[in-house]
Amino acid sequence: MRRARWAAAAAGAVLLVAGCDSEGDSARTPGGDAPSAGGSAAAKAGSGGSLDIEVVRKQLDTAATKAGYAARQPADEIPEGLKSCTIRWQAVSAKPADSRKSFDATVATLVEGGWKETGRAEEASTVTVGMDKGGWNIRAWHQPEGRVDGTDAISFIANDTGPACEKPFQDDLAEKTKSKG
Repeated sequence: MRRARWAAAAAGAVLLVAGCDSEGDSARTPGGDAPSAGGSAAAKAGSGGSLDIEVVRKQLDTAATKAGYAARQPADEIPEGLKSCTIRWQAVSAKPADSRKSFDATVATLVEGGWKETGRAEEASTVTVGMDKGGWNIRAWHQPEGRVDGTDAISFIANDTGPACEKPFQDDLAEKTKSKG
């Protein structure tokens, strides 16, 4: 299931990258990348907007801890080529009393911080939310009792949609597709 979720996030990022310039992005320079203050060169390398990976990571951590999640659990290993292009945030096993309320509060804090909600889908008790900001997108999931140990699965996956991250995402998706066949 984790592999399927990761492949879906990568595929979504590839699709978003393919269309990211269709409406223009006022934060971009004529060369396509926006300047960014702070952060490492590697973190800025793929950025299609004004945010670098450390800013996005801090915004996710801050929103989630404000909503009651204890800390970010290490997610599955991110492939080397995608480490400057993606962030995987998962709630730790010790969850707040009402994880759905905390999930919604995390999303609300991100929206208040300038993330634009681009879509929401609810099926039974599972919710999926999409958000965009500064050349990045976030896909967030809340799935009650979705883990093997019976705890709720809460995940936020942020992807840089900049041109430098397009090829690493395509390569990763191709590799995962090959390994399934």
